[in-house]
Amino acid sequence: MDFIGTWYSLIPPIVMILLVLLTRRVLISLGAGIVVGALMIKEFDLLATLNLIWESFVGLFYVGELEWSALFQSTAEDWDIWSIQLVLFLLLLGVLISFLTATGGAKAFGDWAIKKIKTREGSQYTAGLLGLGIFIDDYFNSLTIGQVSRPITDRKNVSRAKLAYLIDSTSAPVTVLSPISSWGAYIIGTIAGILATQNLTDFSAFNVFVGTIPLNYYAIAAIILVFLVIKMKLDFGSMKEHEVRAQETGELVDPLNSNVPGDLQDDVKESSNGRIYHLVLPILVLVSVTVGLMIYTGIQATEGAVTAISTFENTDVNYSLVMGGLSAAVLSVLFFLIQSGEKSNFFRVVWEGIKAMLPAIYILVLAWLIVGIIDGIGTGDFLSEKVVEAEFNIAFLPLVIFLISGVMAFATGTSWGTFGIMLGIAGEIAANTNPDFLVPSLAAVLAGSVFGDHCSPISDTSVLSSTGAGSNHIDHVLTQIPYALIAALASIFGYLLYALTSSMLVGLLVTIGVLVLIVYFIKMRIASK
Repeated sequence: MDFIGTWYSLIPPIVMILLVLLTRRVLISLGAGIVVGALMIKEFDLLATLNLIWESFVGLFYVGELEWSALFQSTAEDWDIWSIQLVLFLLLLGVLISFLTATGGAKAFGDWAIKKIKTREGSQYTAGLLGLGIFIDDYFNSLTIGQVSRPITDRKNVSRAKLAYLIDSTSAPVTVLSPISSWGAYIIGTIAGILATQNLTDFSAFNVFVGTIPLNYYAIAAIILVFLVIKMKLDFGSMKEHEVRAQETGELVDPLNSNVPGDLQDDVKESSNGRIYHLVLPILVLVSVTVGLMIYTGIQATEGAVTAISTFENTDVNYSLVMGGLSAAVLSVLFFLIQSGEKSNFFRVVWEGIKAMLPAIYILVLAWLIVGIIDGIGTGDFLSEKVVEAEFNIAFLPLVIFLISGVMAFATGTSWGTFGIMLGIAGEIAANTNPDFLVPSLAAVLAGSVFGDHCSPISDTSVLSSTGAGSNHIDHVLTQIPYALIAALASIFGYLLYALTSSMLVGLLVTIGVLVLIVYFIKMRIASK
């Protein structure tokens, strides 16, 4: 039986998602999805299935020949530097977190911040506004904001699940709207290829991207919703459970799921001689070195005229993250070594930092694996094929594209992968029917992809948001989904009105209006209980 590229290709992501919801154990759920998908690809040949899983795992890091003799003679081209660098950055980040704690810098910063930021609401606004300000890359956004915000939100008894939501909903939604970001550069490059393929010479890739910004209803709604949630204290569902527990008991994570990435579990002793600069300077070094190298590597890799767009299109994000993380970790280690007074054992601090990041690395590696398996079984190709086959009024194309992109990103766990598939399809449909719908259709792809990414337990951005916040990953996913659905529902109304009026402004105003109405309705329901 041929499972590839058929309805059966939906089985692996469905199995994984159902297990996540039923067991709340992400590693087992991801593992089950990988095994089911691999079995289907290899038509239930057990040995071939095991071999596929092994080769897929090795292929995440090594792309050369799988022989010992070739391994010892391998060159840099034989290794997947991108994934290795991201894992290395997570380990460096763990070490940095550990030393920020050991030097007492995190405690000193928290003591200072709590005098300046008086309320729980203020601590959440800090995280949200930082998310708007750090728009260069979603990974960088998620992990950096977590380190700066966590000492503040922890002191105000804001649950880690709430912090993870604030981080995640101001990372991808912000970067997807910014042309000067790794996302913006990638999208503009993809759009340029679409315009060339479809011979749409009246458009420029940059202008098309800028045109998608006000039509990216979900990203705009998600950002607005963050601040509505903070202002109106809109905690409901499982998020309310986490927030009530944090306020009443001081337990920031569910004690039944307390093994969270990035959390040192109180195994590192805080120095009593900590100073604010012990945290602030390493974070500034992390930001400045990372951003500086992103600009430098982008300029070096650009052929021809250097522009802001070309710089971020060609930048090496993960290399920049590694060097920024290394620089910050080294500075924090130096602060620790020259610090006087009683302090933790150096090697224990290093090990605890590494150990704190292992849960995030396990989840990330398994998420990468299942994304590859889902790609191999053709889930994305199947969904995109159904879009091409469907016949409907072209005015409703953005709405349909939004929904399909959301499903695809949810099932595959990758917004960028969905961009790669759906932008081309949306561009082809619009070009061959009515080019006036090109920009709205591309915007709907971007919006739907971020929505699906927000809901998916295998999204790497969600994994890193959990890591940055020190939240249990499944707690983060389950608490974020209701808020993502609110923003998506408002966006659906927006695209529906756009289809009926052909007005970007009407669609945007309806999106925001429906969003506010839903928030007020939920708030009134909460107040009446």
